[in-house]
Amino acid sequence: MGNRLHPGLLLGSILLILTLTSCEGLFKSEPENAPLARVGDTYLYREDIQSLLNSTVNEQDSASLVTNYINNWAVKQLLYEKAQINLTEEQIEEFERLVSNYRIDLLTRAYKEALVLRGEDTTITDTQLRQFYEQEKENFLLKEKVVQLRFVQLPKQFLNKEEVRQRLDRFSPEDQVFLDSIGVQFKKLNFNDSLWVPLNRIIQEIPPLNYENEERYLKKSQFFELEDSLGVYLGKTAEVRSLNEIAPLGYIKPTLRQVLLNRRKLDFQRRLEIELLDEAVKQNEFEIYEQGKK
Repeated sequence: MGNRLHPGLLLGSILLILTLTSCEGLFKSEPENAPLARVGDTYLYREDIQSLLNSTVNEQDSASLVTNYINNWAVKQLLYEKAQINLTEEQIEEFERLVSNYRIDLLTRAYKEALVLRGEDTTITDTQLRQFYEQEKENFLLKEKVVQLRFVQLPKQFLNKEEVRQRLDRFSPEDQVFLDSIGVQFKKLNFNDSLWVPLNRIIQEIPPLNYENEERYLKKSQFFELEDSLGVYLGKTAEVRSLNEIAPLGYIKPTLRQVLLNRRKLDFQRRLEIELLDEAVKQNEFEIYEQGKK
């Protein structure tokens, strides 16, 4: 079988090296660059697995992780050597080209992102959002019904339901103060009827509502009362936008902001590339040869 090292002896040797390199005293330490393993002319050093050791909590975990890491490293190295021998020269050249292109792409992308972060204007005003919305709103159609409404969920035995109903329907400033003052008695509440809420979210919050009956209750300016085993739901629909209608500005503001930022980013990158080419031409670092000439 040759001089193949038993796994237990291998692990013991590794741990001994790691221990000696961290000890100080009467005994001479192993060099910091003492290898842990070798495949052909390629060596694995302690520094290569230092982050792995720092992340472990005890000696047993450390030993297991080190052993697994070394075995995986060895398999990769051996496969790499076999690939170098058994793949054709054309295959190797193609992979080298792909690796080189991928490396260039990673570095250039990271550099462009850094330049964009440094030079891009990320401030978008409400005026800019509104102007963009007016220009592009035909492209932003609703994929789902959205509703503006206010509602409360009351316990089934709530004693003052009629007053809450009247005040929620009328919703004067005085009514709002009153409802806020007793809000702790409600199981659920939403008084911000300026927000657009998608239908699926409303159905989640008000279980008696469903896709079969929602058109009966979710109509503009309509008050509704529903009940289930969990309580009584009182609500007032302020406004409705249906599927495939133009999305309200307030509902898609975050989307519009991101679209504008993405456009600015692309414009910035295009200007950057043009300026880079122009500067390279001026500095005689870049030129395009005419066909057949140098």
